Amino acid sequence: MTSLSIDHVSRWFGNVVAVNDITMTISPGVTGLLGPNGAGKSTLISMMGGFLAPSTGSVTLDGSATWRNETIYKHLGIVPEREGMYDFLTGREFVVANAELHGLGKKAAQRALATVEMEYAQDRKISTYSKGMKQRVKMASALVHEPSVLLLDEPFNGMDPRQRMQLMELLRKMGDEGRTVLFSSHILEEVEQLASHIEVIVAGRHAASGDFRKIRRLMTDRPHRYLVRSSDDRALAAALIADPSTAGIEVDLKEGALRIQAVDFGRFTTLLPRIAREHDIRLLTVSPSDESLESVFSYLVAA
Repeated sequence: MTSLSIDHVSRWFGNVVAVNDITMTISPGVTGLLGPNGAGKSTLISMMGGFLAPSTGSVTLDGSATWRNETIYKHLGIVPEREGMYDFLTGREFVVANAELHGLGKKAAQRALATVEMEYAQDRKISTYSKGMKQRVKMASALVHEPSVLLLDEPFNGMDPRQRMQLMELLRKMGDEGRTVLFSSHILEEVEQLASHIEVIVAGRHAASGDFRKIRRLMTDRPHRYLVRSSDDRALAAALIADPSTAGIEVDLKEGALRIQAVDFGRFTTLLPRIAREHDIRLLTVSPSDESLESVFSYLVAA
């Protein structure tokens, strides 16, 4: 069983801290590395793959440091987010070249192309590929040596729904076989559908760890903020503030609305329409004002 260990790892570029004192273990199965864009996911994956040295701390693959250790690539496959491809080659030539770097031949390359269902376009130049096709050929090149560990940085970018389903099924199968698969994403639904375990990072910090239900519960249980407009804001505010599901209400005169902080999401969503009905108040606007991934993850960091 192969696992990656990240032990108090930080990485900075000049005065910019990209990764800040992260500790986690990536074990066999499928792990989702979740966080908003710019959170440090790519930097962390680069350190796991041995492409970047930690400023402090250590990254090890079964006890061996990944940095400046070419032997790890016998066990490791990497699918970077950036293209980094030779567009003048055909898909087959690109994958064969990667197979040869591992001391393998055309048979291994052909098997990998079949695995990602790219045989139909293998003799076309990569310059003619869509982004989703390029993603799949990168995947084939990472699979030629059948690695026990696979690192993927935003692998679903540019894929159509069928391509996404096919790749998800492939990664799920690899996890079931006991391989260690880690993929990064800023889209919660992608992680929910695929990962058995989730690691959340925000602004370079480790925010949460666990299965999807645990992470979703943390997100749902956080305070929610709403912008509400009604036919009688003052009466609505007076009725809502008396209930423990509401932590605070601000009257925004400029917007002509109420800014409400709800601490019990489930109770508040049933309370608001009931109070409006009982007091004959028309609700004109009810919209969440903090539903971006950044705000959700920032709450997890502060929690």
